[in-house]
Amino acid sequence: MKQQIIDGLIDLGAVKFGSFELKCGITSPVYVDLRMIVGSPKLMDQIVSVFLKLTETLNFDLVAGIPYTALPMAAVYSSKSQVPMIYARKEVKGYGTKKQIEGIFKKGHRVLIIDDLITNGLSKFETFALFEGEGLRVKDVVVLIDRLQGGSETLRKQGYHLHSLINIHEILERSLERGQIDQETYQSSRTFIDQTANVTL
Repeated sequence: MKQQIIDGLIDLGAVKFGSFELKCGITSPVYVDLRMIVGSPKLMDQIVSVFLKLTETLNFDLVAGIPYTALPMAAVYSSKSQVPMIYARKEVKGYGTKKQIEGIFKKGHRVLIIDDLITNGLSKFETFALFEGEGLRVKDVVVLIDRLQGGSETLRKQGYHLHSLINIHEILERSLERGQIDQETYQSSRTFIDQTANVTL
């Protein structure tokens, strides 16, 4: 299933090579645009099916997707697993209930975080803080792609556990096998990933 998902991402045009600024501020030669997954129900279903397998031994009461890319994945996961979903808004509503966390929850509930990918992991703490500020407990984070640039270690040092399906090396290797990139592009992308793996970004 892992290779099918990687092939699905490549076929969808989600794996891109060039020069891309990441959320953490660095410029990367490889980028995976996971917002495109909503355009492929089959691929979405495959991803969520694997997420269900990855998380079957974990303990949690709620599932939460990080806006915006992971929200559809979390919604499908919630529907398939029958685990209630919540999410933290990026902006507080200035009307109505003015809530920042949407959904039904109680203090002490354990929340499984779902996100699309992880680079250095620092941006995840913003979401953790919002949930924990409401008395929710966060321990496990599931992502589709680990870019292998320090995210897993960053989370581990703060007491969180990362569970990932695919790493960026596997995407590079499959792209090379399929002829999507040449050896030079593969090597330069791999070198960039490896050189930034242990750097505080």
